[in-house]
Amino acid sequence: MATKSKSNEEVRQEQVETSVSKFEQFYESYKKTIWFSLTAVVVVWLAILGYQKFIYQPKCAEAQEQAFPAEANFQKGEYELALNGDGNVLGFAEIIDNYGTKAGKAVYMYAGVCELQLGNFENAINYLKKYNGKEPILAARAQACIGDAYVGLEDYKNAVSAFKKAVAKADNPFAASYLVKEGLALEQLGDKAAALECYKTVKDKYPQSVEAFDIDRYIAAVEE
Repeated sequence: MATKSKSNEEVRQEQVETSVSKFEQFYESYKKTIWFSLTAVVVVWLAILGYQKFIYQPKCAEAQEQAFPAEANFQKGEYELALNGDGNVLGFAEIIDNYGTKAGKAVYMYAGVCELQLGNFENAINYLKKYNGKEPILAARAQACIGDAYVGLEDYKNAVSAFKKAVAKADNPFAASYLVKEGLALEQLGDKAAALECYKTVKDKYPQSVEAFDIDRYIAAVEE
């Protein structure tokens, strides 16, 4: 007499029971390791949470509070005071030393512009290169300031490179001023043809910009 075949449901039930049995065997063999690993994960998570809540966030709040006077001095054009403080309030240089970017990424931008305004071009470049903000207008402005600092050092090749990066990051009327600066640096390198392309781009692509109103003068100068 033929043996009755098992139904699909019985086969599935046996497979489930086999899987459960294997899991139980695995768990019994490695339960200490499993629980140790889980405990370690929880401990690390709690440590990170505690650091964020009780150390990092209060430090950020403290850094931002310290930065307020420096930002106010910057807005007033008091760049030396904004950069170095006066013994009563911190400047951006000391804020960076003490807190890094906990006061915000813009501290490097502020410090770099202060150094640029004070004529400390290499220091300006060092600060500005550390600014890594993602907002396009500010990122372009940082590159343009780097270009200005290289111009101050009479390093026109690197200035051109920086202005090109600024233009690439800012497809808006601000780009017109960066193109003019790039053109002037190219003129210093003797590349009038490339400078002319910059000026023509201002004329054609940004006709409503402030720079466009006077751009014919730049074009005429390199076409002579």
